[in-house]
Amino acid sequence: MVRHDEIRVGDAERDAVMVALHDHFAEGRLDRPELDERLESVLAAKTRGDLRALVRDLPSPTGLPEPAKEAPWESPLGHAWGPGTAVGFGGPGHPAWHRRQRHMARRRPGPLFPAFPLLFAAFMVLAFTAGPGTGFLVVLQIALAVWVVRAVLLAFGVRRARRHAP
Repeated sequence: MVRHDEIRVGDAERDAVMVALHDHFAEGRLDRPELDERLESVLAAKTRGDLRALVRDLPSPTGLPEPAKEAPWESPLGHAWGPGTAVGFGGPGHPAWHRRQRHMARRRPGPLFPAFPLLFAAFMVLAFTAGPGTGFLVVLQIALAVWVVRAVLLAFGVRRARRHAP
């Protein structure tokens, strides 16, 4: 495993640090000879550690990415599902994952789509009377109508009344 400061840098990282150094020069934290010396060192830098040494005495922003913090959650599956493993797929580590976990914690248990048994019953009746193709199309039309009604109600801020258990 490579340490954070041993990672090689590219032109984008060097440019970001040079912009930050110019900003600090404009704010009066660096004088011209010191700026020139640091800019030459930035161009010769090979690793993040080299760049970090050049901006260590300056406040943020330094142009360097912040060091990675430890994940606030523990991985139940060990290292195979660590931070960044499933970020692209919306798994742990993805910003939406934590919002979804908070949302799901507030949600009351219940059927996800209460009309499903009714749609299934309608499909079965139509499949045996008019044929499976007709049954499938009718069920799709009913589901679309339910979806449109719910979307319109949601757009106007109307929510179903929730029954509270005693």
